[in-house]
Amino acid sequence: MKKFLNDPVDFVDEMLEGIYKAHPDVTYVADDKRCLVAAKLKPGKVGIATGGGSGHLPLFLGYVGDGMLDGAAVGGVFQSPSAEQMLQVTKAIDQGAGVLYIYGNYSGDIINFDMAAELADLENIAVEQVVGNDDVASSVVGEEHKRRGVAGVFFVYKAAGAAAATGLSLNEVTRVADKARSRTRTMGVALSSCVVPEIGHATFSIGEDEMEIGMGIHGEPGIIRKKLAPADDVIDEMMERIFAEQDYTRGDEVAVLVNGLGGTPMEELYILFRRVSQLLEQRGVTAKHVWVGEFATSMEMAGASVSILHLDAELEPLIGAAANTPFFKHYGA
Repeated sequence: MKKFLNDPVDFVDEMLEGIYKAHPDVTYVADDKRCLVAAKLKPGKVGIATGGGSGHLPLFLGYVGDGMLDGAAVGGVFQSPSAEQMLQVTKAIDQGAGVLYIYGNYSGDIINFDMAAELADLENIAVEQVVGNDDVASSVVGEEHKRRGVAGVFFVYKAAGAAAATGLSLNEVTRVADKARSRTRTMGVALSSCVVPEIGHATFSIGEDEMEIGMGIHGEPGIIRKKLAPADDVIDEMMERIFAEQDYTRGDEVAVLVNGLGGTPMEELYILFRRVSQLLEQRGVTAKHVWVGEFATSMEMAGASVSILHLDAELEPLIGAAANTPFFKHYGA
């Protein structure tokens, strides 16, 4: 293991100390650095909270700020935060209009977020939940409820955050978030493993000349492991599965997120986007909003994912709205 760290046990908390020192627009509550909230909250606005394991920056903490989220709780690397931590975030960000939880479809997160919502109810805080399940590779059509939430949750944050900023009610913000969730599909590919600091060795093995299509962001099995192919061939295989689930007509618009998993150069990500763009153009589909970079990583894993949100007249301006967070800034149309 070659990493810039001190004691592996302190990895998450020292990372958080660095974030708070670098970004004064966020702070923490309940004397717990793992309970991050926006330093300034807007009275009367629906609060939006997320959470999950560390090791995925800028997910989850990096999206707390104007136009997106209001708070996030994180656990250890690839470990869920506790229900009590989520409750503390919920109490801190509730401005009288209720709180929406947005998080990925993982058993530990579901258990703890459900419990936090029950505890919030006892505090007379209304809570709704939207669970991201954009990973096409993790289950078949008809059983989408079994799918993992991966990088596509970024679009759910973006739509919900913009909707909440306009003053919509909790029910309406939840509806918008669920709409964005239902219209987002993601496929990923991994080229290498990663190392969890407290473990000190790779979490799985993959050959130097191999790739795994559909692998999850914690190393969950994908659809197929095969020899590394040219970039265009990789994207063709991934996009074929996304296109099979999104019914486009010529003139439709989409938002595209090409996401690096932590160890892939930007140059390679743009090579991947080049092919995504070509395939969309062949169908007469416009990539209205495009982001290429690291949005949901897996420590230093080499690999990438492609997320496509099928836009409509309601979602397009929300995705294009301004946002200002520590790890994501967008100046709007």
